[in-house]
Amino acid sequence: MPAPGTPDDLVAQIAHLRRYARALTGDRWAADDLVQDTLERACRRWRLWAVGSDLRAWLFSVMHNLFVDGIRRARRHSSETPADDFALEQAPAPSAPIDRALDLQACLMRLPEEQREVLLLVTLQDLGYADVARITGVPVGTVMSRLSRARSRLRELMEEEDQPGALPRRPGLRRMK
Repeated sequence: MPAPGTPDDLVAQIAHLRRYARALTGDRWAADDLVQDTLERACRRWRLWAVGSDLRAWLFSVMHNLFVDGIRRARRHSSETPADDFALEQAPAPSAPIDRALDLQACLMRLPEEQREVLLLVTLQDLGYADVARITGVPVGTVMSRLSRARSRLRELMEEEDQPGALPRRPGLRRMK
């Protein structure tokens, strides 16, 4: 049996990293760059990985930190609205049912970053709340809250996409005793 932490273990995680990076960035080229940067940093800091711990969770932590750093750097260097955000807001909703996946991608990209990350780690990567908390550096309760809000917001966005031209629903008032 090979020793834990071999290059084969790292290579086995590339597909997971690519899928998560693509969902985070929404762009194939940016996702490939993010995976490359993640692998480079993981190789440079290999000694920081605790042998016996979950390699995938550690790699996702590295990727998460790189992604957040990149967004912070971009915000610092640019005060105008990114072109991708503007394009998503202005793009008309596709009418064909086959474009449902594109609607989902557009709606995912409209979620706040924190909510999108948690939603993708739990649903797409099938990680537990504790692993997601460790990756994102927030308490488990915050993970659960962000996940709940992300699911609710995604549901609302998808309903808006299903009914183009409809006025957004406002939450009704609840009667309190």
